[in-house]
Amino acid sequence: MELLIIKTGSRYIRVKPEGLITVNLDKASVFPMDRLDHVRDIADKAAESGFDAVTVKKLVLSEEDL
Repeated sequence: MELLIIKTGSRYIRVKPEGLITVNLDKASVFPMDRLDHVRDIADKAAESGFDAVTVKKLVLSEEDL
């Protein structure tokens, strides 16, 4: 499974009704690949708001039996 995620420096962005916050990976907002334009808009807003080194990343998840 592939999802989109927004990274800022060594942390990630979480989208909340109050605005954008930085969090660890396990709390970050993730989006389906077909929302790329929306995610780029959020990343642009994050950069405009002063977040450093904002990038959109593809998060690749795999599932395996233990």
